Amino acid sequence: MFHKLFLSELVQEDSEGLIQLINPEDEDENQVDDIPEDVPILPIRNTVLFPGVVIPITVGRQKSIKLVKKAYQGDRYVGVIAQKNVQTEDPGVDDIYRVGTIARIIKMLVLPDGNTTIIIQGKSRFEIDSIIKEEPYITASVKLLKSDFPKGNKKEIKAIIQSLKDSASKILKLNPEIPQEAQMALDNIQDLGFLTHFLSSNLNAEVADKQRLLEINDGIKRATLLLEFMLKEIQLLELKHDIQKKVHTDIDQQQRDYYLRQQIKVMQDELGFDGPDQEVEELRLKGEKKNWPSEVGKHFNKELDKILRMNPAAAEYPVAMNYVELLLELPWNEYTKDNFDLKRARKILDKDHFGMEKVKERIIEYLAVLKLKQDMKGPILCLYGPPGVGKTSLGRSIAKALKRKYVRMSLGGVHDEAEIRGHRKTYVGALPGKLIQNIKKAKSSNPVFILDEIDKVSSDFRGDPASALLEVLDPEQNSTFADNYLELEYDLSKVLFIATANSLETIHPALRDRMEIIEISGYTQEEKVEISKKHLIPKQKKEHGLKSSDVTFHKKAIEKVIDGYTRESGVRNLERKLGSVIRHAAKSIAMEEEFNKTITVDEVVKILGAEIFDKELYQGNEIAGVVTGLAWTQVGGEILFIESSLSKGKGKLTLSGQLGDVMKESAMAAISYLRANADDLNIDHRAFDQYDLHVHVPAGAVPKDGPSAGITMLTSLASIYTQRKVKEKLAMTGEITLRGKVLPVGGIKEKILAAKRAGIKEIILSERNKRDISEIDEQYIKDLKIHYVDTVDEVLQVALLKDKVKGHMKFDFTDTAVNSNN
Repeated sequence: MFHKLFLSELVQEDSEGLIQLINPEDEDENQVDDIPEDVPILPIRNTVLFPGVVIPITVGRQKSIKLVKKAYQGDRYVGVIAQKNVQTEDPGVDDIYRVGTIARIIKMLVLPDGNTTIIIQGKSRFEIDSIIKEEPYITASVKLLKSDFPKGNKKEIKAIIQSLKDSASKILKLNPEIPQEAQMALDNIQDLGFLTHFLSSNLNAEVADKQRLLEINDGIKRATLLLEFMLKEIQLLELKHDIQKKVHTDIDQQQRDYYLRQQIKVMQDELGFDGPDQEVEELRLKGEKKNWPSEVGKHFNKELDKILRMNPAAAEYPVAMNYVELLLELPWNEYTKDNFDLKRARKILDKDHFGMEKVKERIIEYLAVLKLKQDMKGPILCLYGPPGVGKTSLGRSIAKALKRKYVRMSLGGVHDEAEIRGHRKTYVGALPGKLIQNIKKAKSSNPVFILDEIDKVSSDFRGDPASALLEVLDPEQNSTFADNYLELEYDLSKVLFIATANSLETIHPALRDRMEIIEISGYTQEEKVEISKKHLIPKQKKEHGLKSSDVTFHKKAIEKVIDGYTRESGVRNLERKLGSVIRHAAKSIAMEEEFNKTITVDEVVKILGAEIFDKELYQGNEIAGVVTGLAWTQVGGEILFIESSLSKGKGKLTLSGQLGDVMKESAMAAISYLRANADDLNIDHRAFDQYDLHVHVPAGAVPKDGPSAGITMLTSLASIYTQRKVKEKLAMTGEITLRGKVLPVGGIKEKILAAKRAGIKEIILSERNKRDISEIDEQYIKDLKIHYVDTVDEVLQVALLKDKVKGHMKFDFTDTAVNSNN
């Protein structure tokens, strides 16, 4: 509350210019006669001058320095008035109050930095009557104000004086920064007027409140308002004192603990111990800097306290240390900032992956929703498709687009639930689950997390990892994921989980329900050619240390590698074969041998040897019962031939070619339909009983199955029983019912492309497969004629010609009563 200078003593200047002590109570502000009516006005900041009080003021403004120097050379009187706003650098008439204090300059000191310090004593209050001039500084005509302070020893005056002194004494006790001389100054003041001014001047209050005190003429009212301000300050100081006392108690306890720990360290150092406690304290300091939840911080310190009580040689000691180090290393509440520039994300996806337009569009939609919602509560994406199509690398591209950390966890062969949830700390060799380990590795709580091969999770007597993943992939639960080793809940809700799978059949049903399946089909030959040019060949050149100009590939050469040496939906084996070709070029360059820098078809055959795969081509329609079908495999679409033959016998049926149950059922359904509609097709019923039927699908070493060969089987059987030609360069796919309906099938895009590569010109599809054709790029179905059918009759009407095959078979029936022209 009080100034450290001029508390118990005030000064005056003698005739020789020396500073001497004075008693301000000898002067009465109402009896000052030598003050001029026109005085220069000195605006001051942050304080209010009261009569009788001596204070130092540092003057820095040029105007004020001129004013002070001129006044000091003259009568030394200035009018001191407080500024309304302390930020105003050049206050004018409107920026100062109207009431101030006439002051006499006792001493002036010029400092080395150019500022001037003056020691002034307040004489009498005044009010500005009129402004005489504003330059070079404000000069005003003033009217002196008289204060009405009653004199004598009245009880009321004594009570006010004593109340003011008691309040000031309380403030002195509550504020230890104030020197003890202040109490002596208070004890020596007996005049109510000077006591009020002295306390008002040193009151810890706003300038506006002090100005209110200065402007009150009634001395009793001024003293009463001052007492009110002092009581408020006492309340604030008492509250501050209580808070500091509580804090001080906590600090004392911490200092005590620290002191004891330091003593222990010193003793350990003297005894030659390395001091494991020092390591614990370093961990504690690191923990104080972590931005983790409060319950984690409490648990961490509790574990450290346990370690301090342990013997460092105990087996549990390293286990406990590993645990607290894991707590420190986990990125609690540490997140990377997402980049939601969707146009940039689309460019990254297009650059990293060719084709897959629907998949990329779905990913952009997913990121758009994430941008708008700002949370991860949505379906978990599962990229489903054959090997080598880029499922995992799509996840890496998403991480790059969002500027998130990227981690991958392979679930192939995981059969222990503890690999997901971790082991309990009590077990020997306990570890946290792979989820927590990967989060620690990512150093971020919101990475893009790839759950690779989620369809290959298995289970045994050690638990079911797929069930443990249910909590991880459920947005309603994973904010409180509990790892057995961690023993604390960890928030996984900000993690962007993306699963990959090759097959949906082996995924746990409940797990599959939590994911949105996005199918990634195999690449077409045209797409593989573009992927080779833009991605695979440049990558292989870089990995083998070649420049882009060292070797180039002819388009036909790339197609040769695709058709003759790889048979897959993805491009993994294609990359290996291209790498073999580039490696041959690298060897030639390293050995300084001559080689052909442009890789042609002949070069490919020379380097890779004979073709591994034979390309199925259309084989003509000169034989009855041979029909071209379309099939889907893991490595893309293929054409297959269904052959039927009849031989004299007893109606026996033989199916061969490694057919699965579904294809066998398709053959049985086709025979049943032909038997039921033999008259419409002009087939003699006796043919079914007196001739053995053999249905064969070539490439018998390759298992074949699936619901897509129904109409192909039926057309083959109808052709062999009627001996009619099948339309040239025609292929078909679709399933049948006993009622003669044609059902839709899958894999249409791959089948269409296989048909086009084989030289097929016309294709028969179910009417309901028309929607699949609309999703195929027009360039892939150009020059193909597609027949959409709804019934078997329409199939046979398109597929079978009226002409019979050359050298068609003559049926010979034992029952001569029935005449047949077939």
